[in-house]
Amino acid sequence: MDLQKLKDFHLNIILQFIKRELITKYKGSYLGFLWTFITPILMITVYTFVFSEIFQAKWSSASQNKLEFAIILFCGLTTFNLFSEVISRSPSLILNNTNYVKKVVFPLEILPLVAVGTALVNSLISFVLLLLFKLLITSVISWSVILLPIILLPLLFFTLGLSWFLSSLGVYFRDINYIVGIGIQALMLLSPIFYPANAIPEQYRFLYNLNPITSYVEDTRNLLIWGYFPNLFGFFYHLIFGIFVCLVGYLWFRKTKRGFADIL
Repeated sequence: MDLQKLKDFHLNIILQFIKRELITKYKGSYLGFLWTFITPILMITVYTFVFSEIFQAKWSSASQNKLEFAIILFCGLTTFNLFSEVISRSPSLILNNTNYVKKVVFPLEILPLVAVGTALVNSLISFVLLLLFKLLITSVISWSVILLPIILLPLLFFTLGLSWFLSSLGVYFRDINYIVGIGIQALMLLSPIFYPANAIPEQYRFLYNLNPITSYVEDTRNLLIWGYFPNLFGFFYHLIFGIFVCLVGYLWFRKTKRGFADIL
């Protein structure tokens, strides 16, 4: 099998696995795949009611739209969930697919790719619904939204690399699953999802700048909510960083997967 046929073979497996995961997730339910649309719609509705009617929250003192807080919050959470959905599953990816470990022809490297692809489909649906909701509220959607796939690239590379690393580590160190769970909760609270970045005290701002999720959330929000492209230097910096993490994670996985069969 030549290189191109091998790539096509792997791509076909990835797409089939993503399709299977999306179908299996809602198997047995009456509404099935429709829950992928219903869930974010319900989330937007709840956020809108709670933050606009109960808390009457505003993102900034300059904002006069009570509904704005809900869509800003939902945008940040959707971006973070793309990351957290993959990372929370990663330590158990190999452990939950031990039947593939001893199959010589099966490329275990695709399992994190499948996890990222599945999370991406769910997130894109949420982003589309977010934009429709924004259109209903503001009657405006910026042309810049077409750049969303580009903006998500640094996050996808970073998430995939971390997933390769954690899925391998989870085979050798089972406690990592609990550590990751706590880490995800901490990252969510330490990222500007529920509050703007300028609300962070100056003396702690450097800690938030070290958190890569901060830039991913801010860049996506700037693009979808306020309609402008992030700083190019910052974007390329995070893109290079994401690619670096991706390569390191892949090499780590390739090196350590040789011992999977012995442990499992």
